[in-house]
Amino acid sequence: MSQPEQQQTPPGTQDRMTPVPDCGEESYVGSGRLEGRVAVVTGGDSGIGRAVAIAYAREGADVVISYLDEEDDARSTAELVEKAGRRAVLVPGDVSRAEHCRAIVDRTISELGRLDVLVSNAAYQMNHSDLQEVSDEEWEHTFATNVSAMFYLVKAALPHLKPGASIIGSTSVNSDMPSPDLAPYAATKAAVANFCASLAQMLGPRGIRVNSVAPGPIWTPLIPATMPPEKVAHFGEDTPLGRPGQPAELAGAYVLLASDEGSYMSGARVAVTGGRPIL
Repeated sequence: MSQPEQQQTPPGTQDRMTPVPDCGEESYVGSGRLEGRVAVVTGGDSGIGRAVAIAYAREGADVVISYLDEEDDARSTAELVEKAGRRAVLVPGDVSRAEHCRAIVDRTISELGRLDVLVSNAAYQMNHSDLQEVSDEEWEHTFATNVSAMFYLVKAALPHLKPGASIIGSTSVNSDMPSPDLAPYAATKAAVANFCASLAQMLGPRGIRVNSVAPGPIWTPLIPATMPPEKVAHFGEDTPLGRPGQPAELAGAYVLLASDEGSYMSGARVAVTGGRPIL
């Protein structure tokens, strides 16, 4: 698979992408593995987050969809959650702000009454071939969005998480094979992987599992919004499978880590990379 050259303004939207990403809208079939649970998914409006929200709803969970400002994508995801017979709560705002992360958890408890699964997935990246192009503000924003947000969310969620709860971070193949053009992003993803490993040990005695998923090149709005068009056209071709992954191809990993089928999985990092190894 290849895609035409294209570019968007960050953070990008799904309906302007060619081809439109497959988030499992037509294909994912649930089997009740998350029946009665409540999940928070940050970056849940599009891409991997949308795929996770759809899968969780079809597995029986109500879903809080956290997103920045992509209203159309977020409403579309909420409609798919509701079509699956589950409740959807939309929470727009910037997860780089500690107070907003606390507000996400507060809304979850006030509207849905519990919290069982926390997926810290929202992320920012930008392609730069020269470190001088990376402003101090961009460096700080990348870390605040990708790393600090998970700290804020987990800290706010912990008083509400019971034994059997699951925390899942989204890392990246870049945490092990960092792209020189994505240096700030790659550094944050290594930090997320390390943070998840620490939390798994810290929270294990409380019966709370912590894992992460390491995607490879996945076809999401972040790609045309943060990479030059000529790179977009060949995105994912350098993997052993020779193509980018679709968001729907990650949903099963996030379901496994959230469900009882992953009850002895904690401290793991699940690679969904198209064949690129992670250590």
